[in-house]
Amino acid sequence: MFADIIGMMGTVLVVLAFFLIQMNKIDPKSLNYNLLNLIGAILLLISLCINFNLASFVIEIFWIIASIVGLFNYFKKPAPLAQQ
Repeated sequence: MFADIIGMMGTVLVVLAFFLIQMNKIDPKSLNYNLLNLIGAILLLISLCINFNLASFVIEIFWIIASIVGLFNYFKKPAPLAQQ
């Protein structure tokens, strides 16, 4: 039961992130998008440690890596110049 609740919370976050992009509400390179995906994937991974499924486990590992790359790129980009 606990694993199902955690997994569903992760699913909601990952699907919400994708839905918000489709609705042009967030930028796919934004901090919010990458955090939603990362947290969602981690929650799904936790649930998969209890109810294991190899294919789902592997895709969540890749989803986490992609989210971390997105966060790295977000923080690596130069800060915008201040308006004067």
